Amino acid sequence: MSAARQILALNRFEGGDKAGFEAGLQERLARREATFGAASVLFYEQPIEMVRGHGVHLYDAAGAEYLDMYNNVPSVGHSHPHVVSAIAAQAARLNIHTRYLTRPVEDYATRLLAQFPAPLTNLVMTCTGSESNDLAMRIAKAVTGAGGFIVTRAAYHGNTETVTAISPSSFTAAAAAAHVRLISAPAASGDVAGQFVAELRAAIADLQASGIGFAALVVDSIFSSDGIFADPAGFLQPALDAVHEAGGLFIADEVQPGFGRTGMMWGFARHGLVPDIVTMGKPMGNGFPMGGVVTRPEFLARFCQETGYFNTFGGNPVAAAAGEAVLDVIEEEGLIENAAATGALLQEGLLGLQKEFARIGGVRGAGLFLGLDFCDPDSGAPDQPMASHVINVLRQKFILIGAAGLYGHTLKIRPPLCFRPLHAGWFLERLREVLRAA
Repeated sequence: MSAARQILALNRFEGGDKAGFEAGLQERLARREATFGAASVLFYEQPIEMVRGHGVHLYDAAGAEYLDMYNNVPSVGHSHPHVVSAIAAQAARLNIHTRYLTRPVEDYATRLLAQFPAPLTNLVMTCTGSESNDLAMRIAKAVTGAGGFIVTRAAYHGNTETVTAISPSSFTAAAAAAHVRLISAPAASGDVAGQFVAELRAAIADLQASGIGFAALVVDSIFSSDGIFADPAGFLQPALDAVHEAGGLFIADEVQPGFGRTGMMWGFARHGLVPDIVTMGKPMGNGFPMGGVVTRPEFLARFCQETGYFNTFGGNPVAAAAGEAVLDVIEEEGLIENAAATGALLQEGLLGLQKEFARIGGVRGAGLFLGLDFCDPDSGAPDQPMASHVINVLRQKFILIGAAGLYGHTLKIRPPLCFRPLHAGWFLERLREVLRAA
């Protein structure tokens, strides 16, 4: 049986033998280890010093150009000039907290909320996705009066103390907290909705029987850390029904699938449902630290009856300018349409490779968020060493990519949304070269 992998262990530089590294890199690594200590996490068997980014590319200290297939933080492209200009202009004008009226913040809130279905009409701005999910959990507890949460087995929702408890992919030795129940990720085939809702109902019943009660189901609506599960469209609707029947809330974590990533503005929209709470983060400001929570006014009012909420930097005018600029770029450059079209082309190419190479066990996803499994051709068991090998050889071919899944055997394919068919063709050819040589 394959062993589960912690999220920080996926594609991690383990800090082993550095004898083959040039002297400057050895010095940099020693300095990093001395200052950041055990919390230091770097990618690849040989880490890279990055100095610049533009569009879908990153550039290292030696001037080498890498095709970025991994970073969803600069969602509309690294160092996008429109976003950079908006941030700089607002920073030069005013940057203050939200206890003053400021038009950039108010205008951005109105524009962002127009992207959501009714009755999701209230926005609270934060600085990170972790803060957003933390606040969403607090709202769910206030609304339901219960304390239990349900997530999938390899979920990741952030790094505050509260949110780490519902991020089992961060666990090393710790077991799930008493108020958390873990269920399987959606199946890749068969009765996907039925399997998922059956485990969900059992977990709800267990929380209720324990006396903790059921507050919310929290799902990253493309299940990115679990290995990317998007289909069939609509399979989450029965889960939403089960949650509401039990008096709980449905929290859609859109930090990774949101803002056009799946070929639709929101990942939950693929399922035709309206969540109770939506959380956002990383791509919202193209790398500028900002996040948000969108919910129903009555839910936010219920929470605020018990405690006020104020975030000094959440919703500052510079963040609002960054967010507004991101929405501009998504619209003006047709990035949602591009994610759908280029993503479909890329997925078709990956399915073609699956026919060539028996070690590819599955290809899934939506838009520019795809997963490719490596499995033993005979047993079908997850092949994490193969995934690690491919990731590091692609790095040598100047392509950056990461891993996902409970066993770390899934390539996590998630380029900036300005990724075009030309880039897809380049990636597919390099991946074919790696697999032929493996």
